[in-house]
Order: sequence, then C-alpha cells, then structure tokens
Amino acid sequence: MNIQPNLIALCIKQDRKAEYELYKLTYSYLMSICMRYSKDKDTASESLNMGFLKILRNLGTYKPEIPFKAWIRRVMVNTLIDEYRKNVREREKVTYVEEYFDSSDFSDVNEALSRISYNQILEQIGFLPEATKKVFNLYAIDGYSHKEISEMLSISEGTSKWHLNAARQKLKEYIENSVLTRI
Repeated sequence: MNIQPNLIALCIKQDRKAEYELYKLTYSYLMSICMRYSKDKDTASESLNMGFLKILRNLGTYKPEIPFKAWIRRVMVNTLIDEYRKNVREREKVTYVEEYFDSSDFSDVNEALSRISYNQILEQIGFLPEATKKVFNLYAIDGYSHKEISEMLSISEGTSKWHLNAARQKLKEYIENSVLTRI
C-alpha cells in the first residue's frame, strides 16, 4: 500500500475525490482486519465504514514519522474494540475466570498444520464465541498483551488468558479432527 503524503493532505482538506481514492487504496487491507473480528461480511463492511470515517476524521492527528499502514490498523482495531464494548451487554455474557492454569499441551507444533490451509483456520476462528474470538485475534494476530486486552475489553487479565486458552483448545481440536479424518 503506497499512500502519498499529498493524498493525505487532500483528505485532511476534505477533498471527496481524494477520500474516495484513499478508501480504494486501503479497502482490502482494512476489510481483512474487519473480517477477523466480525461474524459475517455485512458486519465487517459496517465496521470498515465506521473505522474509515474515524480515519478521515483523525487524519489531522496522523504523524508522518509513523507508518501510515500501522496507524490505520490501530485506528481500525480500536474502532472494532469500541464497537465490541458498546454491544457487550447485548451479546454474550462473559464468564469471568480469575485463575488460569498454563498448559504446555498447546505448544506442540507438528505436521498437522501443514495439512490445513490458512483459510480453513480463519474459518474456524470465525466460529469461536465473540469474546473468545476477539481475545484470540488481539493476542495471537495483532500482538497485544493480556494487560492491554484486559483494558480494551474491560475484563481481567485472567479472563483474557482464559479466552485465549479456550480458543487454542477449540482450534487444536479442529486441527486434530482434520488430521484424523484425512488419515
């Protein structure tokens, strides 16, 4: 993604053609982020539009020394987390688990992963419960710490760890079942 500084400057001045050009240039990258956090394409598209609006509104705060791609990613992830927080009461209730027991069972890497495609794993991530999917994406894909996740989602660090553990367990079961059915 190659975003020219003059395009950003035009967007700051609210030039509609420049805004549309920026939208076209960033669409696939931002949509891929939204799809990881959403249950379907319609929800992802809605989130993308909300996030892009925030990007346009906050372009004046963008600092050129920060890579633009990293900056829009941060804005989009924060938008998705904000939406999650707004709807948390309407969605599933989070069971708080204060204790987390680490297990080395999840660190085994074997040839099973080579038999499963990236899209199959993404599909399985999509089947995880909403809170578990959010924690897994934030931790495993976006690189946030449990402390940061707990602040973003208003849950304890222990609950964040529990959700990550639950996601890993479900994905492990899927991988094991996939490998067994192919043998």
